[in-house]
Amino acid sequence: MSKEGLLVVVSGFSGAGKGTVMKELLDRYDNYALSISATTRSPRPGEEEGKHYFYKTKEEFQRMIQDGALIEYASYVDNYYGTPREYVREQRLAGKDVILEIEIQGALKVKEKFPDALLLFITPPSAAELKRRLIGRGTEDEETIASRLKRAGEEALGIEQYDYLIINDDLDACVRETHQIIQMQHQRASGNMDLIRRIQKELTEISS
Repeated sequence: MSKEGLLVVVSGFSGAGKGTVMKELLDRYDNYALSISATTRSPRPGEEEGKHYFYKTKEEFQRMIQDGALIEYASYVDNYYGTPREYVREQRLAGKDVILEIEIQGALKVKEKFPDALLLFITPPSAAELKRRLIGRGTEDEETIASRLKRAGEEALGIEQYDYLIINDDLDACVRETHQIIQMQHQRASGNMDLIRRIQKELTEISS
């Protein structure tokens, strides 16, 4: 039976490149599963049920809230978004390290419910670089960019509550570092109590 996978929460400023890092992580390594959110918004062209989102009516989503079927959820632009508990449980039992890519408030809610969750925050090396990347997208006006930078300033106040800060300056190095941090988490003594107790028992038997 495979060992239960970790719950990994990844956050970062808009423009930090966390989505790209997560895509590369899943492409390069086969031990990860990206959590699929449930949402009440309608599918966009090309999106598939169970691949991009689990699409729910508002009534279905509210029932999930009442039944405790969501690890966390939030309302954004008149739609609900949330992390289904059962999907995450199934993937972890299958030995997959499940990645939740969510904003800071949701991340802290997850940490409250799952104290052993690993929280990672991805950031560019500087605020100036973050601004440069947002402008470089070429998809948003100055007002939207200013709004995102203001939001980043608010989010920055909560970074110290994360377990690790990962600098996304070089994509390849960032992906490798993220993978290494997650894998090292598997070696924490607190997560290997069965093995520790077995070794203790064996040593007691050998020395007696």
